[in-house]
Amino acid sequence: MGIVAALSFISLQGQQVSGSKLEAYYCPPCNNRCDQLSFERPGSCQHCGMLLVKQTAEQRKESMTGKKMSIGFYLQDGVEVLDFAGPMEVFSYSGFEVFTVSKTKKPILSQGILKVIPEYDIHDAPKADILAFFGGNANSAADDEQVIAWVKIQKPDYYFSVCTGAFILGRAGVLDNLTATTFHASIEALKNDVPKAKVLSDVRYVDNGNVITTAGISAGIDGALHLVSKLKGEEVAKRTAFYMEYDKWTPNEGLVVKK
Repeated sequence: MGIVAALSFISLQGQQVSGSKLEAYYCPPCNNRCDQLSFERPGSCQHCGMLLVKQTAEQRKESMTGKKMSIGFYLQDGVEVLDFAGPMEVFSYSGFEVFTVSKTKKPILSQGILKVIPEYDIHDAPKADILAFFGGNANSAADDEQVIAWVKIQKPDYYFSVCTGAFILGRAGVLDNLTATTFHASIEALKNDVPKAKVLSDVRYVDNGNVITTAGISAGIDGALHLVSKLKGEEVAKRTAFYMEYDKWTPNEGLVVKK
């Protein structure tokens, strides 16, 4: 048996029984119950499948109690399920604090199938370190003056879009004088909608530094893993891709614009 069962549940806020300098193996923070477990040998977490990392109890406490980067997922009615669900999996298992926001808190229907109740609306949403936008009826948000006004005043550290979510960023002026991409069938439309942007086809994602746009669906997962690698290191991104069994991912497959 390659994985040894967890020795015990550890209260990271309480006294470390084995001493703060003694090393053990821990699951990278993934917002699940296994965040509270320690293991005596290297391997993979038997609960979430992520590769274990060696840390002292003191290092573990610091990694768990430190402030997580937050990412706000703006979801409009009709949003494409995989556009947001794929990146949500990536950011969640990479240890980001993920929350959902829409124009109102009324339930939205994703692709006419999945009902989603946003946690926040544009009036009470907390400030996010990263703001993300997705395709699927994206024009309903891009054409909404209240939504665009909200986007303009947010000023997060990073913007992220999947598919036609780029149109929302474009209407807010975020893509002006930058290089961007979107869903392959919407390239010409984005060129017309945001004439100040250089819009590229045949690229999975474009990283301008603090603005990352991606093509459709699976490219959104690639872009999310790229942003995780950029913010937390390639090893964290690789562990996340491995956990998701996303063997398609190739690091640095997109375009990073040199300043």
